[in-house]
Amino acid sequence: MRELFRRGARSRALALVAAAAAMLASAVGMSGVAQAASTYDSACFKPWSKTTAVVHYPAKKPPYRIALANGYVGNSWRLQMVESLRAYAEQPQVAKYIKQLKIVSVGNNETAQLASIENFINQGYDAILVEAVSTTGYNRVIREAKQAGVILLPFDALINSNKVPMINEDQVQLGQLWANWVVKQMGDKGRVLEIRGIEGTSVDRDIHDGVVSVLKHYPGIKTIDVIGKWDDGTSERAVANAISVYGHFDGMIEQGGTTGAVRALIDAHQKMIPVGGEGENGFRKLMAKYASQGLHGLSAEQAPALSAVALKAAIALLQGKSLPQMSRIPIPYVTYKDLKAGVNYYPNLPDNFFAETSIPICGIHITPQELLAHQKG
Repeated sequence: MRELFRRGARSRALALVAAAAAMLASAVGMSGVAQAASTYDSACFKPWSKTTAVVHYPAKKPPYRIALANGYVGNSWRLQMVESLRAYAEQPQVAKYIKQLKIVSVGNNETAQLASIENFINQGYDAILVEAVSTTGYNRVIREAKQAGVILLPFDALINSNKVPMINEDQVQLGQLWANWVVKQMGDKGRVLEIRGIEGTSVDRDIHDGVVSVLKHYPGIKTIDVIGKWDDGTSERAVANAISVYGHFDGMIEQGGTTGAVRALIDAHQKMIPVGGEGENGFRKLMAKYASQGLHGLSAEQAPALSAVALKAAIALLQGKSLPQMSRIPIPYVTYKDLKAGVNYYPNLPDNFFAETSIPICGIHITPQELLAHQKG
């Protein structure tokens, strides 16, 4: 993720990846150590480490039946993630491979998600994309999918397993990027407000680990944690409550719901502070408006189009192509100095729209117009 990323400490996520590489013999479909030349579209699907294994499945004849077993859908990111999947699946070069795309969202209910995965397996789907509700508890469905010849492919919110292919941006690096930015802007003393996501998910855990790995080196910085659930309204209330208790903050790190978090600063008549936050269009509009008043923001996106990358990976695997067991997708970001209306933020689009709609390095090109038309449809 460019030169701004420097790993300060190994996270549990990387420990899991290392463990996965050490257990090649028992992992599903593993066939050695991933090398750039030996896997499909290596510019997009980068091995997580030099020891990441390669996944390979027997080829099946298209078209395919593919499902998404989604968990939480109560925020704009998850909604746009689903819309991105549908929009990408309808593009002509992709649609020819798909016989059926089925999407089920179950909320934060692990039992319901496991049941939905089992139903998809029993119904003969070829591949099941998974936005995991929890990091554990999936061993049974992994075994059932293997026996049925079904590909399970978690993305974004991952599970603790080396037996299925997985796709994500590096959440630890995302947390490090935000934390390093805030420290660079505010200095090495003061109070930082960290607004976390949904408890129990790998995304929240790993981003927080990244933040901690940076801030622990600055004893003069005190961190206050609140829960925002990646939602504007929840984050706005959480920040407002934190301000009422602690008063002024010198920096803020927000996993998602950044527009609401910044609005809470404005409503409380707080002095603008540096913010490391998500890629919401509203946050970027506020960055453009208040940059001269001190809102020196960095907007780095966990791209909703990861769902499209996961679909691309599933189709490749079903065609018999090889991929890293754990793929690292580059993270797009902009600072307040980089903003360009109509390019990386959109003054006339909703605040809860995520501005980075495409992942060009992966060949994923989805326009805002496609998403909005699909949303209206």
